[in-house]
Amino acid sequence: MSLTLSDVKRIAKLAQLEMDEASAETALGELNGIFALAEQMAAVDTTGVAPLSHPLDVVLGTLPLRLREDVVTESNAREAYQAPAPKTQDGLYLVPQVIE
Repeated sequence: MSLTLSDVKRIAKLAQLEMDEASAETALGELNGIFALAEQMAAVDTTGVAPLSHPLDVVLGTLPLRLREDVVTESNAREAYQAPAPKTQDGLYLVPQVIE
């Protein structure tokens, strides 16, 4: 897929960008370069290639994930946070209606 100069100008207009002729031509070259790279990447046969969880898995093998345990570390302080509020109900803040 490749774009034309009119496509770039139309996209700029839709994005509400002011773009002169020189900038449009530069953007055209850059965008077509990105599309060409995407086409090259899509053409690579990846049959039988397992997905990686991290790019360094190829070099270092399986990396241990340094994620914290999914446990509750703080207590529920909703009551304290809502104490200064003028009105609350069922754990929600009540505010005046502003839109009819």
